[in-house]
Amino acid sequence: MKNVVVLAGGVGGSRFLLGMRDQLRAQHPDATLTAIVNTADDLWLAGLRITPDLDTVLYTLAGLNDTQRGWGRVGETERVSAELAAWGIGHPWFTLGDLDLSASIARTSWLREGVPLHEVVSRLQARWPIGVRLLPATDEEAETHVVVDDPDRPGSELSLHFQEWWTRYRASLPALRFEQLGLAEAHPAPGVLDALAAAELIVLAPSNPVVSIDTILAIPGLREALRASPAPVVGVSPIIGGAVVRGMADACLTAIGVATDAAAAARHYGARSGAASGRNTSVGVLDGWLVDEVDASVAAPLTAEGIETRAVPLWMRDPATSAAIAAAALELAEQLLRDDR
Repeated sequence: MKNVVVLAGGVGGSRFLLGMRDQLRAQHPDATLTAIVNTADDLWLAGLRITPDLDTVLYTLAGLNDTQRGWGRVGETERVSAELAAWGIGHPWFTLGDLDLSASIARTSWLREGVPLHEVVSRLQARWPIGVRLLPATDEEAETHVVVDDPDRPGSELSLHFQEWWTRYRASLPALRFEQLGLAEAHPAPGVLDALAAAELIVLAPSNPVVSIDTILAIPGLREALRASPAPVVGVSPIIGGAVVRGMADACLTAIGVATDAAAAARHYGARSGAASGRNTSVGVLDGWLVDEVDASVAAPLTAEGIETRAVPLWMRDPATSAAIAAAALELAEQLLRDDR
């Protein structure tokens, strides 16, 4: 494997990328690893452009992430956020540390100068030897909003930015639907389509299927590029034993009528062969799927539907277990390539 591309978002995606980077260094030291990262969680806050998923991936790969909180940089102080709150600026439910704010200030400054987001990301990551090429899914602003029943006005709907629904309300307000503002007009960022065309393996990380991976695939032309790629596409289930590994992806899946189940998540993505019975048969993207050992019973049915499925330990407890999952994805991809010959 010389060129591996991972579609990712959030903490699950960043931890998987850490494992894939380490595994490729051990198994394929000359390989190139590219991460196409969700940008639909991005928002404006206190005049700054905030990119939560891109920052989480960057900090994790640089070894700077706060593993206790699960977001931001380790050793943070929050003096600036406290001062902004004293002036009523920003959101009290969305606090950024001072080091994190410095990245947002740099990013916003470059964006204001007309530098496109993919170049901004390149400048930010150049500071640390992370060993992964980071690409935003799109340079354009395309944000996820969540429509809920307004808790203050019964019978009315309320549209919240995804970050408010996720961080302030902890997804406790049932989502009626998700709306991606600007997504239909967006374009893949420069380098994204070329990376998919040159890939020898494409992986859907164990990220939130609805608001991380689907928002990447919904960018016009991107799903088609994924389906047209000669590389096998292997997904890693974010669901283990009927429960989400991290976060509140179950609330997102429920909102779109998908069960919180490893097999249901695979069928949601659909088989690229067109053999699957799931809802995405005509536009499916998966060739292979990794589930946890507790979900081993779904392997045979999914394989029969055109998604070659393997059961392996999926808990990413540390870099070593993340690397083992990456190794399983590489092994499944190599088998898929052999079967095609």
